[in-house]
Amino acid sequence: MKIFRYGPAGSERPGVVSPEGRWLDVSRFGEDFTESFFAEDGIVRLASWCKSNQSTCQEIDRGVRIGTPFARPSKIVCIGLNYRDHARETGQALPAEPVIFFKATTALSGPNDDVIIPKGSTKTDWEVELAVVIGRRASYVEKETALQHVAGYVLHNDYSERAFQLERGGQWVKGKSCDTFAPLGPFLVTPDEIPDVHNLRMWLKVNDETKQSGSTKDLVFDVPTLVSYISQFMTLLPGDVISTGTPAGVGLGQKPPRFLVAGDVVELGIDGLGSARQQLRAYRR
Repeated sequence: MKIFRYGPAGSERPGVVSPEGRWLDVSRFGEDFTESFFAEDGIVRLASWCKSNQSTCQEIDRGVRIGTPFARPSKIVCIGLNYRDHARETGQALPAEPVIFFKATTALSGPNDDVIIPKGSTKTDWEVELAVVIGRRASYVEKETALQHVAGYVLHNDYSERAFQLERGGQWVKGKSCDTFAPLGPFLVTPDEIPDVHNLRMWLKVNDETKQSGSTKDLVFDVPTLVSYISQFMTLLPGDVISTGTPAGVGLGQKPPRFLVAGDVVELGIDGLGSARQQLRAYRR
């Protein structure tokens, strides 16, 4: 199943993609895609409801604004240096354990919304990533059962302001949490639609020039390992996001480094999860 939310920011409505590829409004199901939706087997209940009701659901125009595929989660957990080639291009050693940092939930935005270059930014960068959405509360879970806690997968562009991240002291979160720096979507795709989450092609272009071309087969720490590992340190709640890292090709790794400016257009995608397009805009009061 593919689920999404559409409409003006702050007033999104729930939708699904039918088996035939139609975009359908499922507001009559009566629930938004929230923490409680995932916690109460919402995916299963929605799939059952659609079997009986999709023929009467309103079809959605493809030109509508798409929001994040689910309501704001309790946290966005990110993994750093989780692709060998990306660690190499940044001159850092492969980590012995997953590198964990957070991204503020206020950074969330729709997959095709404009991205705002923050005030004072000189080094805004791109990062195509596979994100994992938690479906069941996870605390001290074993790797062997970790995938039972996954609701689905989503495309994420983990925007970063490298000067804030690397040159201003402290942790990486400052360079990761600016408003609009976490566009998610267009869809949350359930695991049954992804034959092998560890073999998905991923790509990113800037102004039509390919910058990143990789595959999730090159993850250092795979999805079950990450879910299990993170759950040893914090409880993952339904709807929480784990962003699993980016392959080589980020702006910081270009020679010379190339960072985003107003007017740039970033396009990205992951096989099975859809694609997104963001235009960069300068910060204005």
